[in-house]
Amino acid sequence: MERGGGDLPDYHAGTELRSPSVRKKTENNMINFKNVSKHFGKIQVLHDINLNITQGEVVVIIGPSGSGKSTLLRCINKLEVITRGQLIVDGLDVNSPNIDERQIRLEAGMVFQQFYLFPHLTALENVAFGPTKVRGTSKEEAKKQALALLSKVGLEDRAHHYPAELSGGQQQRVAIARALAVKPKLMLFDEPTSALDPELRHEVLTVMKDLAEEGMTMVIVTHEVGFAQKVASRLIFIDKGRIAEDGDPDSLISNPPSERLREFLQHVS
Repeated sequence: MERGGGDLPDYHAGTELRSPSVRKKTENNMINFKNVSKHFGKIQVLHDINLNITQGEVVVIIGPSGSGKSTLLRCINKLEVITRGQLIVDGLDVNSPNIDERQIRLEAGMVFQQFYLFPHLTALENVAFGPTKVRGTSKEEAKKQALALLSKVGLEDRAHHYPAELSGGQQQRVAIARALAVKPKLMLFDEPTSALDPELRHEVLTVMKDLAEEGMTMVIVTHEVGFAQKVASRLIFIDKGRIAEDGDPDSLISNPPSERLREFLQHVS
C-alpha cells in the first residue's frame, strides 16, 4: 500500500487548552491508573487496576469477552467514568471537575470497531471536520492536512469518495486519519479489525504498524495476537476485570506463564 508525503500535522504539538497547573505529569508518563475500579450498577467490571503506560509504548490488551478490556480503554478518554481510584492521562486527572471530556479527547484519539463516519461527508471532509470544529483550524488548512493524512493511510485517491463508496478497510483507515487530524498525543483502538475480513484487516494493521514505528503512544484492544507479537512493546491480559499478565508480548505468547492465558491463546489462535 503506497503512501505519499505531504505536510502532516505534528501529532505531539496539540494546542494547549488548559492551564499547566492542572497537569500532574511525570517524565514520559502518559497514562496512569491508580487503584481504579469501575461498576455498572452493582456489577464490578474493573477491580483495582494499577497500570502505567509511558510515552511511545504500544500496549496491546487481550482477554475474553466481558473481561473489562474495552471498559478500561473507554475510561482513558472518559467515555466511561471510573467509580473509584485515580486516572491520569498526560498529566490530566480525568475525574477532576476542572477537566472536561473535550480536553481528554483532544489528548486521546480513539478508533472503534464501527467506523462512525459522517455518511453525507466525503473522506476528506470527514478528516477535516475535527480540526475546524475543535482546534479552530481554518477550512483551507484543515483540508490540506486532511489530504496529507489520507495520503499517509494510502487513500489520497479516495479523498472525494463518500463512506458508502469505500470498503470496510478503507473506511477504517479514514477513521484513523480522522482521529489523527486533531493531533492527539496518544491513540486508542477498540477492536479496530474485528468487523473486517482478513485482507482488509491487513490494510488497517499496516497503518497501525506505521504509527507505532513513528513513536505514537498506542493502547490497542484486539484479538490480533500476531500483530501484538510483532508490533507491541507490551502485552496485557485482562481476565474478570483484573490484570492477570503484563509483560513482553513474545514471551507471554510463546511461553504463557499461566494456564488461563494458555487456554485463551488457544481459542484465539
